[in-house]
Amino acid sequence: MQEKIKGYIDHIIFRNEDNGYTVFVLIQGKEELTCVGTFQSISPGELIEASGKYIQHHTYGDQFQIDAYEVKVPEDTQAMERYLGSGAIKGIGPALAARIVKKFGEETVRIVEEEPERLSEVKGISEKKAQEIAAQITEKADMRQAMMFLQKYGITLNLGAKIYHKYGQSLYGVLQENPYRLAEDIEGVGFKIADEIAAKIGIHTDSDYRIRSGLLYTLLQAVGEGHIYLPREILLSRAEDILGVEAEYMEKHLMDLAIERKIVVKTQGEEQRIYGSQYYYLELNTARMLAELNVQCPENPVTVEKNISRIEDGVGIELDEMQREAVRQAAGCGLFILTGGPGTGKTTTINMIIRYFEAEGMSIALAAPTGRAAKRMTETTGCEAQTIHRLLELNGMGQEEGKGIHFERNEENPLEVDVIIIDEMSMVDIHLIHALLSAVTVGTRLILVGDVDQLPSVGPGNVLRDIIRSKAFPVVELNKIFRQATQSDIVVNAHKINAGQPVALDNRSRDFFFLKRDNADIIVRVILALIQEKLPPYVQSEPFDIQVLTPMRKGLLGVERLNQILQYYLNPPSHEKKEKEVGGGLLRQGDKVMQVKNNYQLEWEVRGKYGIPVDKGVGVFNGDVGRICEINEFAEMLTVEFEEGKFADYSFKQLDELELAYAVTIHKSQGSEYSAVIIPLLNGPKMLMNRNLLYTAVTRARKCVTLVGSPQTFQEMIRNERQQKRYSSLDLRIEELGELKI
Repeated sequence: MQEKIKGYIDHIIFRNEDNGYTVFVLIQGKEELTCVGTFQSISPGELIEASGKYIQHHTYGDQFQIDAYEVKVPEDTQAMERYLGSGAIKGIGPALAARIVKKFGEETVRIVEEEPERLSEVKGISEKKAQEIAAQITEKADMRQAMMFLQKYGITLNLGAKIYHKYGQSLYGVLQENPYRLAEDIEGVGFKIADEIAAKIGIHTDSDYRIRSGLLYTLLQAVGEGHIYLPREILLSRAEDILGVEAEYMEKHLMDLAIERKIVVKTQGEEQRIYGSQYYYLELNTARMLAELNVQCPENPVTVEKNISRIEDGVGIELDEMQREAVRQAAGCGLFILTGGPGTGKTTTINMIIRYFEAEGMSIALAAPTGRAAKRMTETTGCEAQTIHRLLELNGMGQEEGKGIHFERNEENPLEVDVIIIDEMSMVDIHLIHALLSAVTVGTRLILVGDVDQLPSVGPGNVLRDIIRSKAFPVVELNKIFRQATQSDIVVNAHKINAGQPVALDNRSRDFFFLKRDNADIIVRVILALIQEKLPPYVQSEPFDIQVLTPMRKGLLGVERLNQILQYYLNPPSHEKKEKEVGGGLLRQGDKVMQVKNNYQLEWEVRGKYGIPVDKGVGVFNGDVGRICEINEFAEMLTVEFEEGKFADYSFKQLDELELAYAVTIHKSQGSEYSAVIIPLLNGPKMLMNRNLLYTAVTRARKCVTLVGSPQTFQEMIRNERQQKRYSSLDLRIEELGELKI
């Protein structure tokens, strides 16, 4: 049952600025009442009338939960003095508030509301200060009015504040004329939100603004799938589905967008390609910087060979011819690409390249796209590696509010090293390679290492494949499997899969097993038994380090269902574990979770003994895995401990960035390595169930691969070479630059 209360806000106990959730003490008559609720802007001293209900909090006792409220004008001089002296208006403290009330008496409320400039009549308030106070009072009233207006269209407080700060009082005109501007101007407002607002306002579905915004939105969606551009027909077809408008009505808008430089239209053969301008120029500038780094660094061949032989003798390793060639190319080229599958000696070659440059007295930086990959690089080379973001000194706050990502290392402040080696290049998208190249000066050697047969990056582009495909740079591909690697069936079978050859499923292996099951529920039971009982002692790891990799998100063996089941059995509910509902799911203390989008502004710290911070930084990235160690309901915060002891705090509003990670898609596992992987295979879409995906999944395991499911599906995946087409064109931009040079 709804009840009403009225009183003055005495003081605020807690406020979450992200979502407006506030805990405060209300003076009602002579009684104090603890109130909770969501408020767009609220200050001590304000008189409010609210409706809601009394609740009992298990920790904090009796509270009044406010569902709706209205700020009232203070009703008497005492109330006005309390309001003015509360700090609600900057520049007025209790003493000055008392003088204002003494001066104007019963007229104080009216003068503050209608004639605030008269405050200059009070001793201690100049005309300038009176104007500032008047502006604040007007701003507060305007903002409150704007928030109430925006809430009618379902806009949250946090988003409403962004809109108001961007447009001020002109927001009413923006919303009435072209609400699609919100999608372009304000982070957090996508086309769909703008479209919902437009529909409520009554803007027609064939509005020019709507069609243009929808076309840009379609391109942005394609970027989310990894594409740099879309062929014209595909763009129009997709936009038609989204907008419900026929393609012929959209044709002219493409030309308008091109004139406004929001898109770039390129013709390749008979195909017209439509790029979002940002992505066209990202590829073009990346191609230019790659070409600039591609310089010869003349070295005496005899000296190089002697140096290689000396290092071989020193470490007791004899390189094969392709590995020697890789070291030669690295020594003599400004830009060099090393590629090869598992067991082909990439790590040995990298180590020899590092030793070669060390012997020359050169400084070397090692990096990889993810924390996991960087950690593995450190372990295999014995030299410290870091994430590319850390190498570039990520600063989470952009140069402008809301612009997000900013690297301290760039054209103006380049990396001061002689050699940079980047591993797991297949994971690097167009944004990251562009940022890296911007910080590398001509003369610095850049060595890119990766397996071109892995899945492409989660972000847009197909960087490694395109660079190799351009044939403009020195590339060495290692394809010989070394004898020690042939002892691992993971390596041998991975290469068979990649070559499209049949794989024996007779379970005579020590590290590659296939358990035949034809029912999804039975497969789930087998997965649980493997994680809980069988695999931990076999691979000498914790259940936490055993990863389920599945091709799909949906379905009986999809990520969503598997995570729910695995959570229940591997981290069961308990009175001692706090929980938080997110979307349609649940996060529980102790859960294994994954960050599912790049957050360049999220702060983290490494805690030493007694929880004292010993290191800190910003940025948690798509694919980072950790464990929930605390859920604080009062502060509305959740803390995750990521690998390498990094602790990051999430507000409840940010929890859509986290997902359970007992099972993850194979795509999300890129660049990671696990003690053991379990891969359920039964059936699925033809496009997904392909060789490339299976190869990537198998190569994620260090000690053991266990496939559970249908042998037919497994063999069909090996035979299926079809991959989801990724529209990228870095190779063409590189070739164009080469032609210009000629």
